[in-house]
Amino acid sequence: MKKLEFIPMLILLSITLSGCNLFDSKNNLPIEMVAFNSLTDKEKDMIPVSPKDSIVEKVTVNGDVKSLIDNNYGKDKVYSVTFNHTKSVPFGNLVVFVDLDEKTVLGKGFSSK
Repeated sequence: MKKLEFIPMLILLSITLSGCNLFDSKNNLPIEMVAFNSLTDKEKDMIPVSPKDSIVEKVTVNGDVKSLIDNNYGKDKVYSVTFNHTKSVPFGNLVVFVDLDEKTVLGKGFSSK
């Protein structure tokens, strides 16, 4: 192969391989955005600022949490994403529970805090 033919092939190969990363970028969403994307339009309207204005914590699955998530969840910890400034008088702030894989939404509800 001539040197001049090799350079365009190398450039084309580089562009093709770099494009592969674009398809994987959805898997790298922050936990709060995974939680936000699971909300209904009405729930999204409750968030006055940004989904980034939330508190992400790893919490133990206790009775309160277990009642809000998938009954078949077998792990003892989950991520809790509490959206600030969504507090409603009778319920509390909107909370979404995400699996430790940081991709799977397990349930949602309102905090008593």
